[in-house]
Amino acid sequence: MISPTLDVRSLFDLTGRRALVTGASRGIGRRIAESLAAAGCEVALVARSREPLEQARSAITEATGGRVHAVPFDATDAEQVSVGVAFAVEAMGGLDILVNNAGVQFRAPVTEFPDEQWRRLLETNISAAFYVSREAASTMIAQGAGKIVNICSVQSKLARPGIAPYAATKGALKMLTKGLCADLAPHGIQVNGLAPGYFDTELTAALVADAAFSTWVAGRTPAGRWGQLDDLIGTLIFLSSRASNFVNGQIIYVDGGMTSVL
Repeated sequence: MISPTLDVRSLFDLTGRRALVTGASRGIGRRIAESLAAAGCEVALVARSREPLEQARSAITEATGGRVHAVPFDATDAEQVSVGVAFAVEAMGGLDILVNNAGVQFRAPVTEFPDEQWRRLLETNISAAFYVSREAASTMIAQGAGKIVNICSVQSKLARPGIAPYAATKGALKMLTKGLCADLAPHGIQVNGLAPGYFDTELTAALVADAAFSTWVAGRTPAGRWGQLDDLIGTLIFLSSRASNFVNGQIIYVDGGMTSVL
């Protein structure tokens, strides 16, 4: 029986919350930032390059009417992260939601995989999430509450030829999510993973255009299609809101059923 004092709709209300999103200048990160702003959040956008970040800030502000900040820094550099997160926290007066979205992909047979790309994947896909979470956690612990959402992947659970290093980093991000839960849950902080399947974005345009690969995606996915960015938003809002206050250390696969079937 639902408590008569529970306002169910308010569970998902993000009005006045303060969010920071990494990798926010394009693709999934930009759509996440825009959705949080549309839901009532003040949002700090993070990426390395100032110009595309400012373009994203301007577009999101115009589309949502929200307060949006461009905070350019390299999330793979611990010193820049410390300064950048502190700047965002000061600008917004706190931090309620962190979305670790920054990530890269590189495909090659394992015997031909370049050392520099291996290091790039490790630094961007896992080290950056650790650095930013570490800084954000200090503010959230002081507040006694917070939400961290790590953008994982179906490759946190599954692998394909040519992406062993990528799958390794996304598997590591899954376990970082669980480890952060163990450390931060006693402080009222929830840390969860949102794991997209195969999504149609500007970064996957070449794969979407590949008829054979798109046929494979449709056949491998019970939903029979590529994911669209709007398919992520409901889960994002849930994990960012009071509705998920007793959900912690979990990975939610938004994949059209791919990870559920052979």
